[in-house]
Amino acid sequence: QVQLVESGGGLVQTGGSLRLSCVASGRASSTYSMGWFRQAPGKERDFVAAIRRNGPSTYYADSVKGRFTISGDNGRNTVYLQMNSLKPEDTAVYYCAADSRYRSAGYFLTLGESYNYWGQGAQVTVSS
Repeated sequence: QVQLVESGGGLVQTGGSLRLSCVASGRASSTYSMGWFRQAPGKERDFVAAIRRNGPSTYYADSVKGRFTISGDNGRNTVYLQMNSLKPEDTAVYYCAADSRYRSAGYFLTLGESYNYWGQGAQVTVSS
């Protein structure tokens, strides 16, 4: 089992920045990839970014490319999501997820059903 705990959410003005953290515990070393997803009120959960645990490959949704950066610290079993130039449409609950199965194709890291562990979520609110 893997437990995920997010932190770093909050309220920020348009154009501001926030950094989300996700700490994995339990069998964290058994995970191959980690991702961030978000869900706004009344909307479906959307992919934001993903990173492979043992490689430099990162993946981003088009809506956040150039503004968000995902990174990982394997020694601390932590994944970060640096969010810059935030917009009101970025307002959502952000969820960290981990996948304990290897996926050769990066496409699968953008799918929520690929992940078998989820955090409780962190609220990010961007005011206009």
